[in-house]
Amino acid sequence: MTADIATGNPTVLDDKKIFYNRFLLIVAGLGGLLYGVDVGIIAGALPYLEATSGLNAGQLSIVVAAVLLGSVISTLFAGLLADWMGRKSLMALSGVLFVISIPMIALAHGYGPLVFGRLLQGVSAGLIGVVVPLYLAECLTASSRGKGTGIFQWLLTLGIVTAALVGVYFSFRVDQVAKLGDAARLLTFKDTAWRGIFWVSLPPGILFVIGSFMVAESPRWLLRRGKQEAAYAALLRSRTTAQADLELKEMQDVTAAEKGKNAGGTKTKESLLRRKYVIPFVLACIILACNQATGINSIIAYNTNILLQSGLSDVAAHWGYVVFTIINFAVTFGGVVLVDRKGRKFLLGIGTAGIIVSLICTGVLFLGTEKLRVDSKSTVQSLVSPDQKLRLLYNEDMAGKMMSAGNNASNAGTNRPTSLVVIYSYGDFRAASQVVRSDDPAAKPIEVTRESCVPANKVVAFFSNPFGNLDASRAAPLRIENALITPVPLPRNGWMVAITLFVFMAFYAVGPGVCVWLALSELMPTRIRSNGMSIALVLNQAVSTTIAAVFLPTVGKYGYSTMFFGFAACTVIYFITATWFLPETKGKTLEEIEAHFEGATVAQ
Repeated sequence: MTADIATGNPTVLDDKKIFYNRFLLIVAGLGGLLYGVDVGIIAGALPYLEATSGLNAGQLSIVVAAVLLGSVISTLFAGLLADWMGRKSLMALSGVLFVISIPMIALAHGYGPLVFGRLLQGVSAGLIGVVVPLYLAECLTASSRGKGTGIFQWLLTLGIVTAALVGVYFSFRVDQVAKLGDAARLLTFKDTAWRGIFWVSLPPGILFVIGSFMVAESPRWLLRRGKQEAAYAALLRSRTTAQADLELKEMQDVTAAEKGKNAGGTKTKESLLRRKYVIPFVLACIILACNQATGINSIIAYNTNILLQSGLSDVAAHWGYVVFTIINFAVTFGGVVLVDRKGRKFLLGIGTAGIIVSLICTGVLFLGTEKLRVDSKSTVQSLVSPDQKLRLLYNEDMAGKMMSAGNNASNAGTNRPTSLVVIYSYGDFRAASQVVRSDDPAAKPIEVTRESCVPANKVVAFFSNPFGNLDASRAAPLRIENALITPVPLPRNGWMVAITLFVFMAFYAVGPGVCVWLALSELMPTRIRSNGMSIALVLNQAVSTTIAAVFLPTVGKYGYSTMFFGFAACTVIYFITATWFLPETKGKTLEEIEAHFEGATVAQ
């Protein structure tokens, strides 16, 4: 039962329109599902990719960050593309790119094809992140705007849950193979496992492409293109005749008013500097940047690795990640229910406060273990070959020798497994090896070569170190800067870390997880919405890409505690912005929100 907008009398949508409205939400939700798969799929695959690919920590960071980098590139142009080719066509294109990226990744052999496939996957995610919320904002009524955008986020979390369940399924199979005691067979199966994890994510992409061709184009985009009859037909697919008539008239009035204001052609630039454009745009950018600075994407992407290094076994770490994603999925639903009752500002305040506390607790737990780190760089430096390469098989015997050498003698004989990460450099360029555990029988040797550290050309060198001397580094000797050995914590510590991450995820899901997409679409005025959303999301993805790219090298050198304390500090800025500067938009039309930022009195 709905109400006639013109008369206030109840009207009943026929079954066909009710079905279409639900179908529209399902298709848009599939977009969220793909976005979630893009973010979450790497977490389950990363341990097996790390074990079999021969990539170092810096290269693995780029593989993870490639999705985010692709998102930055596509997000920058998504608004322009959405205005040029239409919302529906861009949704279909983003789905096609996702479908193409899966076989490209799953069949990759080598660093280049793997990065390119992940980059293409990121391009798809960036387009989806702009066009689906934009499509929902323009196609849904004001009363269902919050619910529709919430469903996009809810199914986004379902995508992350799906990726986690796929990861835990393969972890069970890897564990079964590991029990056979055949290291070569285990290594082969781990290679099959990470490829299989990506293949399983293909069907949702195909469904999204099919669904995108079946929904109507945005009526507002059609009207701006002068296609009035098509716009009216699009409205009639989801609304009664009376509702469609009135909404079309309102759209025509707004379009006519915009043309009238810009008729002189002299005030367009000035109008973009008015309060109602500048302040909400700046607020949206701060919120989007801080949203990523909580570390959410990196914590999701590296979750299994984080839990492994906190003391959990491989299977337990994958199960911990499954619980982590289920909490995200379940609490997001609660946020969808509460967002139109309690309001955006309330949920963001509560969510960011909880995030700060949980991140500090996680950092403290890791700090307790990382204080026991010892540096065996002199021992590892002595193992460097004359051709300036290093090949080190880190097992219990080697760990004992390294812990007994030099100043580390007091730490030997603890009978606890340890992990090792090597920080090294050739001239002005530095890199970090993958983290290996002494109790992992299938762990590959740490291999350090000049190619794993020194960029292949001056373009890559500039982005790696703008002040580095590439020519000198190509001839510089291998220098071991750190060889950090850390006792692997007890499983009890691992579960404590898991609990703090569960709390982090719950507060993120109920606050920023639900509200960030709403803030983006509601704060932006109609005139700048598509391009403003693109710019704000570029900033969002740029922050996320930067964090993902530096995550493993920073953790290798300074530990997880440093990253978590840094995330907590950034979230303090988020909390202050949400609590003191963000207006409440619950129950307000987009026009009322614009009037608020212009300083006008809003009629209640």
